[in-house]
Amino acid sequence: MISLKALSKNPFKSLLIFSSITIAVMAIFLISSVSAGIIGMYSKMIKTDGDIIITQKGISDTFFSNVDISLLDKVNGIKGVSGSYAMIVGASPIGHIPIAGIYGTTKNHFSHYRLESGEYPKDGEVILGKGLSKHFVTKSINVGSKNFKISGVYNSDIGFEDGGVVMNIEDAGLLFNRSASFILVSVKEPKEIDDLVKSISLLSSDIEAKTTKSFIKEYNQFKIIENSSFVISFLAFSMGLMGIASVMSMIVNSRKEEFGIMRALGKSRFFIIKNLFFETLIMSISAYIFALILSLIILTMLPHIEMLQGYVNGTLSMQTALLVLISTLVMALLGSLIPAWIASKTDPILLINQGCS
Repeated sequence: MISLKALSKNPFKSLLIFSSITIAVMAIFLISSVSAGIIGMYSKMIKTDGDIIITQKGISDTFFSNVDISLLDKVNGIKGVSGSYAMIVGASPIGHIPIAGIYGTTKNHFSHYRLESGEYPKDGEVILGKGLSKHFVTKSINVGSKNFKISGVYNSDIGFEDGGVVMNIEDAGLLFNRSASFILVSVKEPKEIDDLVKSISLLSSDIEAKTTKSFIKEYNQFKIIENSSFVISFLAFSMGLMGIASVMSMIVNSRKEEFGIMRALGKSRFFIIKNLFFETLIMSISAYIFALILSLIILTMLPHIEMLQGYVNGTLSMQTALLVLISTLVMALLGSLIPAWIASKTDPILLINQGCS
């Protein structure tokens, strides 16, 4: 095929284009995927066992929320509620680890954490996530300024939890000086959820009740992560795309002599444009597939890198993959076909002279 011959005839230039496209595509894949993974892990943690979340009114971050845990009895007394539990979420140095997630929860939520060994914690005890437990061989551990006995090890599919510590909510309350970060409520009938949100909101003027779905959608920290990720990935991808277009344009301009010889031999402008179109298409799609494979490999490896403790994860959506593919093809084609079209309209003798100069 003529397109493949042209690419193999200029291996260095072909490698330059291939590398430019690969790096640009990987940038958008990894940045957007990691941010989506972080949001997805925290969302899953909240949505797993609850339909309604109760937080302190006017607080945008659950790390600073303080809800009276005594509300649990009142919530459980509302018709239509099937169960509820309270949690305290925080972060603190764990032994020699600079910072890790801490989850204080009521005993009825312990079963959420799948035990690998040992037993669920009593007062003054903790269980370690499997990812975190690899760093400790002792029978006790310092969490903040307090020492706790390690009663077991648990496994979780959520990276935040797997790299953290679980303890009784009373111990976490003393550690962080709060009653509960939030209360999660399960309902018997999903169709009654809006009425239950209203009933729960009437229990106290200091609380705010929302469905977990709406809370995650409106959560301020998620918006910050999403917006930051969008700006960074947009800038990285835009620079990458402009780089692709520039490289393609320079390489096409460096082939003016070749185009001039083709025109002198009687080849039509359409012939030149058609071959360049297929060259660009082959190169762009090949680089895109290579970048996609590399990105998926890196995203698969991220949760297993010990120094990250499972806190960094990534999910690549089909929507992102298709958007990147279309953008890459459009920019690469524009960067190559526009200068090629202009060159093909120039007198062949001038093209040959320009190429030789």
